[in-house]
Amino acid sequence: MLQTGIGVVAPYDFALDRELWRWVPDDVTLHFTRTPYAPLAATVEMALHVSDPELIARTAVNVLPVAPLAVAYACTFGSFVGGLAGEAALVDAMVAAGAPAAVTTSGALLMALRHLGISRIATVTPYTNDLTEGLTTFLAEAGVEVVATAGLGLIAQIWAVPYETTVELVRSVDTPAAEAVFISCTNLPTYDIIAGLEATLGKPVLTANQVTMWSALDLTGHHPQGPGQRLLHT
Repeated sequence: MLQTGIGVVAPYDFALDRELWRWVPDDVTLHFTRTPYAPLAATVEMALHVSDPELIARTAVNVLPVAPLAVAYACTFGSFVGGLAGEAALVDAMVAAGAPAAVTTSGALLMALRHLGISRIATVTPYTNDLTEGLTTFLAEAGVEVVATAGLGLIAQIWAVPYETTVELVRSVDTPAAEAVFISCTNLPTYDIIAGLEATLGKPVLTANQVTMWSALDLTGHHPQGPGQRLLHT
């Protein structure tokens, strides 16, 4: 079977390689690389560090020898902390480094919201308040209103948050004013809760890893796998 390659640039603490693979059809291969380790917690300081276009370009080069058709920067706060201009600079840097096409998680979120015709959302994050507010600011700059939000206040081991905690937070933050709910952070597991939450809430539930893979696969002419996930079937 002829394989299509997608490069994935992740922050050094990314722990959910297996989750990204769950959206991928059999004829697509993911090629992962990580930014160099830095002794930083998951705070604004780390977000600023991993939002440096030169750093992401240097990291993206690591996957180019295997000729991926697209490169995805799988990091939400690293791609929203610099605003719309910062997000665009990351895409431009990866393309300038040699990626045939590129996307970031925050850019993919905006694409998904436009695809669904959504402009008012609730957000759930594992972040501290300042980063959660940063996501709201980024979305506002893009014309998306955040009508409710909640964060867990974590600075480490976000990948260990149990599904039950995330589900409870989503249910608590949902409001009739929200056309959808977005669960932020590529290091927060979400694959198995999306369809159930959508059935319960009666609206799309988007997640960082979901929108990243949806967009990256679209760039290569492929469709993601995810039974019951509205984004993938709309």
